[in-house]
Amino acid sequence: MRALVIGATGGIGAALTAALRGQGADVTPLSRRQDGLDITDETSVAACIGRLEGPFDRIIIASGALEAGGGKPEKALRQFDAAQFEALMRINALGPALVMKHALRLLPRDRRAVLAALSARVGSIGDNRAGGWHSYRASKAALNQLVRTTAIELGRTHPQAVCVALHPGTVSTPLTRRYLGRHPAVAPDEAARNLLAVIDALATEDSGSFRDWAGKPVAW
Repeated sequence: MRALVIGATGGIGAALTAALRGQGADVTPLSRRQDGLDITDETSVAACIGRLEGPFDRIIIASGALEAGGGKPEKALRQFDAAQFEALMRINALGPALVMKHALRLLPRDRRAVLAALSARVGSIGDNRAGGWHSYRASKAALNQLVRTTAIELGRTHPQAVCVALHPGTVSTPLTRRYLGRHPAVAPDEAARNLLAVIDALATEDSGSFRDWAGKPVAW
């Protein structure tokens, strides 16, 4: 099996890369740190992904940000910051969209393959009961819509492919540590094992869905 991991030097991305290799997969990791991949710049995305030869059986987009530009997640609308909103939309929604645009050609047409983007439960509109975190929530909700529409398009050309948004659960990484408080969290390697188990169990009819780390549907 061949796998492509985008954001492979982040906490979850690095763990996914290691877990896939532990399963015997041939993994191609891409990241800004090691490869100069800027997912918010289409020229960079086209260049980095354009150098790759498919097919890949797994493409996992593990990039993302909780905050940007020195700002923090907003507890109330009065804290909303336009610059942070724009930055998070670029990282969490525009970036994955550009990756999907240029990576679809790398998926096989004659067998099962999975394209997964790491989203977050707080991106669910139906599950939002606490409010706050406006920019992050909106950026992940936008990502979910992009995954859903990509899945519909992908189904026309790759009938055995599965395209999903995945919530990894609360994972203890440098990205999340300052916001965890007493909230329980799992280590990145455990999160990676959970996500790969979900990916392996997905059926073609699951394409276009939003799933959590246990494989359960999450409300849009």
